Amino acid sequence: MLIDFFYTLRAAKLPVSVKEFLTLLEALKADVVGPTNPDACTMDDFYFLSRTALVKDEKHFDKFDRAFAAYFKGVEMIADFTKPIPADWLRQELEKILSAEQLANAPKLDWDELMETLKKRLEEQKERHEGGSKWIGTGGTSPFGHGGKNPQGIRIGGKGGNKSAVKVWDQRAYRDYDDTQELGTRNIKVALRRLRKFARQGNELELDLPDTIRSTAANAGWLDIKMIPERHNNVKVLLLMDVGGTMDEHIQRVEELFSAVKSEFKHLEFYYFHNCVYDYMWRNNKRRFAEKFETWDVIRKYNKDYKLIFVGDATMSPYEILQPGGSVEYNNEEAGAEWLQRLTHAFPKFAWINPEPQGVWQYRQSISVIQQLIGPRMYPLTLKGLEDTMRMLSK
Repeated sequence: MLIDFFYTLRAAKLPVSVKEFLTLLEALKADVVGPTNPDACTMDDFYFLSRTALVKDEKHFDKFDRAFAAYFKGVEMIADFTKPIPADWLRQELEKILSAEQLANAPKLDWDELMETLKKRLEEQKERHEGGSKWIGTGGTSPFGHGGKNPQGIRIGGKGGNKSAVKVWDQRAYRDYDDTQELGTRNIKVALRRLRKFARQGNELELDLPDTIRSTAANAGWLDIKMIPERHNNVKVLLLMDVGGTMDEHIQRVEELFSAVKSEFKHLEFYYFHNCVYDYMWRNNKRRFAEKFETWDVIRKYNKDYKLIFVGDATMSPYEILQPGGSVEYNNEEAGAEWLQRLTHAFPKFAWINPEPQGVWQYRQSISVIQQLIGPRMYPLTLKGLEDTMRMLSK
């Protein structure tokens, strides 16, 4: 079974060698994880052992996680029939189709009422609830919880489905975009090359053939080699990328874009945000709570020569943009709209690239809000959209 696991990792483009695989087998034989009884070794133990033995660079952790999950999905349940079936393997029976009358009667509160009511529910509720229209739970029409339906509520944990929550209360782990993704990046690179400004800077590393020929001829045939600095794209790009949540649907396309941008622009700085930019950003999703970069510092650090490019689907509750405290993870003191205006004022050459199909933009209220804030500078993540973006930024 583990030989197939090894080939699964290789198929996922992980640089796993035979020597590393043999190290894993030796560790299992030596009972490195768990007691001497092999039956006591849990799947978590094997996961951490195999990741330690097979993955040498943390940038490959996400690829490993996906390959591991794809291969071992169901192994824990099959191996031990005494354990209950995990809840996330079952369909949510409470995720039912509600009638039009039930939806019409679902409680609908404005922002202040919603937050105040949630505070009271947290103080009053002592047990889990399923269904219903009042308590925090799953299913039903309550404004709080997940798995149910409400035209305007707060999703607490769980996976979103209807995208109707005005706030999401959930601390999630995001992953960095893979900048080594090459599949499908060729046409993207061609589109990005419209934003080029070459300059010769740095050490003299390139042969100047015309000058060498002229100098050699003028020197009576004695070779006189002339060198000049290499030509580099001198454009500076500040890339701010939305990550997590609804952006998970666009990971592959954004990775292709990110990989192409890193290849084309020598002067590139990038940061991550979630849904909307607030008072801080981060560069590594695994350390995003420990290593924060204040947005004010980013604005001060880079001058107006940088081209500012946002990459995000702009799909969220409008409250996340317009309301202090609208962030899905903490109570931001200032609205996201304030930070967007500061950034676009600091970097006059800016654009927003949206991976959502352009045909649905008109149905997303938050996209309309972003467009009102930045003007006609939102472009779709298509080849034509990228060409139009580069053309606009190069003016």
